[in-house]
Amino acid sequence: MPTTIALIEAAVQVKADVVSVDFKESFSREVLNYGHTLGHAVEIHSKYTMRHGEAISIGLVFAAELAQIKGHLSEQVVAMHREILSSLDLPVTYPHAAWSQLLPLLSLDKKARGKSLRFVALSAIGTTLRIEDAIESDLSSAYERISS
Repeated sequence: MPTTIALIEAAVQVKADVVSVDFKESFSREVLNYGHTLGHAVEIHSKYTMRHGEAISIGLVFAAELAQIKGHLSEQVVAMHREILSSLDLPVTYPHAAWSQLLPLLSLDKKARGKSLRFVALSAIGTTLRIEDAIESDLSSAYERISS
C-alpha cells in the first residue's frame, strides 16, 4: 500500500505541475489525456459501468498500439503497457464487436478538431507526441490488437 500511495502522490504532483503552467489546454496540458480518447469512448459505450481508470487503461494500450503502428513506439514499450496495467488488475482489452460503436464516439473527444482526431501518444517512456494523421485503417488495426 505505501507504494500505491507514493505513486498516487507523484501522479497528483505531476498533474498539478502541468496544469499550473498550462491553463488553456495546449499540448503541454493535453499530455494528461494520454489514453483518454478511446478511454472516454469506452466509458460511454459501457454506459459508465466501467470505472474511469479501467477505461483509460484500455485507452493507454490502444494509444500505445497506435503509436507503434505509426512507427513512433517500440513493441517492447507496448508490451510494457500491457504487463504493468495487467499486473495492477486493470483491463487491457475490450470486445471486438464494440469497435463499430466506439469509432463514432472518438469524435466526441475534446482534442478532436472537426473531423480530425488527435491522440496523445508516446515515442518513448516519458516522451509524448500528438498523432493527428491516423486514418481509419490505423485506428481499426490498433483496436484489433486490443480486442478480445
